[in-house]
Amino acid sequence: MRWADLDLLGHVNNVVYVDYLQEARVDMMRHHRGGAPAQQSAQALVEGLVVVRHEVSYRAPLTFRFGSVSIECWVVRVRAASFTMAYEIFDEHDDGSRTVYLRATTVLTPFVFSHERPRRLSAEEREALAAYLEDGDGEEAAGERGTVGRAHREEAG
Repeated sequence: MRWADLDLLGHVNNVVYVDYLQEARVDMMRHHRGGAPAQQSAQALVEGLVVVRHEVSYRAPLTFRFGSVSIECWVVRVRAASFTMAYEIFDEHDDGSRTVYLRATTVLTPFVFSHERPRRLSAEEREALAAYLEDGDGEEAAGERGTVGRAHREEAG
């Protein structure tokens, strides 16, 4: 967390949260599971994606501190030409409970920038995303979530 991430009230600014989500998403794609073809596919997704939609639910204010905050992200839906990721930004306490600051979903589509158009996901890309696919339709990002089996965890700050 950087001092510049804060608004005038001392909370992390709402726009900065979307940067945190992007950092976690890119980290997940670069440190994905799978063999060499899946690695190349995940790298292609990192470099050739556009955001179609963000849905963000702010749950509690996150204020400046010298420690980091945890972010988990996972895939909730894979379609022919898009996929949806869900996120949770939180602190985990010694008793296993969490203070959740934000839950969000992002719909992304692969994009061919040289042709300025979206494209379909390849079989290899779907395989790379499947490593992080969890049951559900993304509603977990707006409601209560259980234990995450395949989520990618990133520390911000």
